[in-house]
Amino acid sequence: MAHRVLDHLDTKTILFYGEMGSGKTTFINALLRAMNSSDIATSPTFSIVNEYILPNDKIYHFDFYRIESIEEAYNFGVEDYFNSDHWLFIEWPDRVNDLLPKEAQSITITSVDNSTRSLKLTINNKLLTEQNAMTEPKF
Repeated sequence: MAHRVLDHLDTKTILFYGEMGSGKTTFINALLRAMNSSDIATSPTFSIVNEYILPNDKIYHFDFYRIESIEEAYNFGVEDYFNSDHWLFIEWPDRVNDLLPKEAQSITITSVDNSTRSLKLTINNKLLTEQNAMTEPKF
């Protein structure tokens, strides 16, 4: 499934939506494997950002769950990360809505049951927005 999602991305900024425990970080791990990274994603809830190495690039993985104000994001230099040419994987993006890059695509993960998740990828096609849903037992 991660390969299928990567085929539909037209930006390097991906916003991940979903309840706590829905599988956002698990799916990010699947994306890392599909992108040939040997790193393992862990939730950056306390560190706010983790960095993963790709063969010719890197990914900054953010978790803004504990951010209480935009000023906190500014204090750790979020603008430098957001203005880089690297991949940005952002969990809990609604906490920093005003700072998000405009070209972002979103992935919404919802639990269907204990072992199945539904994934919705928003694809921006010029002036239209298309939403495709994929339901898989495992990422």
